[in-house]
Amino acid sequence: MDKIRKGDEVVVIAGRDKGKRGVVLSRVDDSHLVIEGINLVKKHQRPNPMKGETGGIVDKTMPIDQSNVMLLNPATGKGDRVGFKVLEDGRKVRVFRSNGEMVKA
Repeated sequence: MDKIRKGDEVVVIAGRDKGKRGVVLSRVDDSHLVIEGINLVKKHQRPNPMKGETGGIVDKTMPIDQSNVMLLNPATGKGDRVGFKVLEDGRKVRVFRSNGEMVKA
């Protein structure tokens, strides 16, 4: 079970985009995430008339390591660590470590 999932709002805590917020678009592998508007690079793209793509310099979102982001706690507005808790009915849920509230998913 992953601590950070697709659709979660996160805060970058290290690197070039430190302090920025974004929504997780996808998980590339066990430790890398693609986050909206974070880790943008310029890519020189060749035109492809078969696909209808124009050439030029385009912005592309690259993966970032999950150790460089924290889940955003809406109660405090800051990044927070995540733990797990098993409920009475047997479900395993994510909770914020600072206040123990469940993560809205």
